[in-house]
Amino acid sequence: MRTSHQKPQSKGWAILLCAWLLALVSTIAVLFVGEVMGQEPCVLCWFQRAFMFPMVIVLGVACCISDTSVWRYALPLAVMGWLIALYHNLLYFGLIPESIKPCGSGPSCSGADMTILGGAPLPLLSLGVFSLLILLFVLIRRRFTL
Repeated sequence: MRTSHQKPQSKGWAILLCAWLLALVSTIAVLFVGEVMGQEPCVLCWFQRAFMFPMVIVLGVACCISDTSVWRYALPLAVMGWLIALYHNLLYFGLIPESIKPCGSGPSCSGADMTILGGAPLPLLSLGVFSLLILLFVLIRRRFTL
């Protein structure tokens, strides 16, 4: 007799897929803002991109092979991106004073044209995406690691 229980790996694959889609949509969104809308990212945005872009590849491969151990190499990327995003948000909202702000010279993400979804600033969205990715990686670790 067959049972309709899902294998644990298939549940892990669904979480991996969610993480990959989140990273993919984020990457496509920032590329759209930069390349199509012509908005240059600030220095801190570039650093956050450096940690987000590889996750699209890493998580895509992990989805293809159902590798739930992906958290071991994706979590450090997400944590580093999150730390930069946190610092960026603290600067953006003026919670930490900085005499030389990374957004002060060259392109800035503090303008009204760098907000989407009804006024949500891009640095805040970046922090949210990295937070969700970290949450998904911790969930994968807890559910699928012995």
